[in-house]
Amino acid sequence: MIPRYARADMTAIWSAETKFRIWFEIEAHAATALAKLGVIPEHAAKTVWEKGAAAKFDVARIDEIEREVKHDVIAFLTHLSEIVGPEARFVHQGMTSSDVLDTCLAVQMKRAADLLIADVDKLLEAIKTRAFEHKLTPCIGRSHGIHAEPTTFGLKLAGYYAEFTRARARLVTAREEIATCAISGPVGTFASVSPEVEAYVAEQMGLTVEPVSTQVIPRDRHAAFFAALAVVASSLERLAVEIRHLQRTEVLEAEEYFSPGQKGSSAMPHKRNPILSENVTGLARMVRSAVIPALEDVALWHERDISHSSVERYIGPDATITLDFALARMTGLIAKLVVYPEHMLANLNRTHGVVNSQRVMLALTQKGLAREVAYRLVQKNAMRAFNGEGPLLDLLKTDPDVTKALSTTELESLFDLGFHLKNVDTIFARVFG
Repeated sequence: MIPRYARADMTAIWSAETKFRIWFEIEAHAATALAKLGVIPEHAAKTVWEKGAAAKFDVARIDEIEREVKHDVIAFLTHLSEIVGPEARFVHQGMTSSDVLDTCLAVQMKRAADLLIADVDKLLEAIKTRAFEHKLTPCIGRSHGIHAEPTTFGLKLAGYYAEFTRARARLVTAREEIATCAISGPVGTFASVSPEVEAYVAEQMGLTVEPVSTQVIPRDRHAAFFAALAVVASSLERLAVEIRHLQRTEVLEAEEYFSPGQKGSSAMPHKRNPILSENVTGLARMVRSAVIPALEDVALWHERDISHSSVERYIGPDATITLDFALARMTGLIAKLVVYPEHMLANLNRTHGVVNSQRVMLALTQKGLAREVAYRLVQKNAMRAFNGEGPLLDLLKTDPDVTKALSTTELESLFDLGFHLKNVDTIFARVFG
């Protein structure tokens, strides 16, 4: 992951230093469990903890050993033996490399999920604040990009609040599903290491035991994790695209905050571009790119192979670091979003009242006209309004086929903006409680 789109806390989870510290904790907890079972001397387990806990693992030295032995776990264990001394021979008793690698990855992904959940919480708070601020700020709702009927900007944001509430729930589920421990030895039979060791390590590392690990933790868990991240990223993109559309010059109902001294274009001094939301759109694409490789990792050969390993070394850090950055970026964007209620109202009114066409049509049907006839009457006048012949209400008042059914007072009542907003409180109660 390039530093431009990385934040320190998430990046630290995937650092070599963090990885080797987790590897040590897994091995040390396993040694403690083995000592309790009488498999290794208690003093050996104690020495591993004392010397290993106080040590700073030398990443360069581990890399140097790996260049010779061509095996990352063996390289680490060799370096650990340099720190611990003779008692290191009791480390990794009955275990296999995947016990360390998969359990470590589970810890890292769990920690990453914790940060992502916290990120979503901050975004939810920002959206909620702006939703209540604009709860009754009227704006036009659009379908197919075309004016439909009135809504409020607060309702738009309430929809995103509900969506990111679901996103949070998905991350919680993904966190729970990924947080499993495997200390089951070669091909996962526990022939050389007791299930009690796995249970102890799992408890100490804040994980649950994997029911059947087959030497590796099944990758359907990982696929579900990355799929959950991708859905969250897609929700971010949906919000980003909405902001980008609202910032278009012809619309300009909202725009990203443009700070003093900021420049939008190297060529055109007037430009204020939606660069943050465009950035989030691009980042969402990168998060989603992890899903197909994660799905393809599910089908490993027999009890294990390592075709998943290189994939996860990429997508584990990249997807979580990228989503962490995108969530934080969107939170800041929403918190400082500049909203133009006057532009929203002007856009709502620019189509001369045609957004009330459904109300007029339904009123005509209630007066006895067939729906097809009522539709045709209203559409005819709506098209005239679109063509600049006058406001829809005025045109309807002069159409004898309409006024035979509806009086002037009745027609005017059908153009009340408040009608469209009367259930805003109900929707807010559903979303925010």
